[in-house]
Amino acid sequence: QVQLVESGGGLVQAGGSLRLSCAASGRTFSSSAMAWFRQAPGKEREFVAGISWIGSITYYADSVKGRFTISKDNAKNTLYLQMNSLNAEDTAVYYCAARAHLATVVLTTTGGYEYWGQGTQVTVSS
Repeated sequence: QVQLVESGGGLVQAGGSLRLSCAASGRTFSSSAMAWFRQAPGKEREFVAGISWIGSITYYADSVKGRFTISKDNAKNTLYLQMNSLNAEDTAVYYCAARAHLATVVLTTTGGYEYWGQGTQVTVSS
């Protein structure tokens, strides 16, 4: 059974940092593109950052570019999101997502991802 489990969320003051982790189990995701999405109350789930299967190509939403960094450790089957300079607009539930085996291209839409974590809440106080 494939599982993605996020951790690292919490409450942080504006300007602070958090590091999210997504531990994968059930199969290796070294051959899949992975991404982080987020969903704020009353809003649609949106793309935050994505990384190619080999980890050499990354993509970011304009709203987080320069502040967030996505990375993956294929040996640990774990995805990360380092979030710096957080602001109130970053408050949301953050989801880890993975594409199917050998689907190596990062997509920015939710429909392209087969596996999802349960989400972790990030709250930024101003």
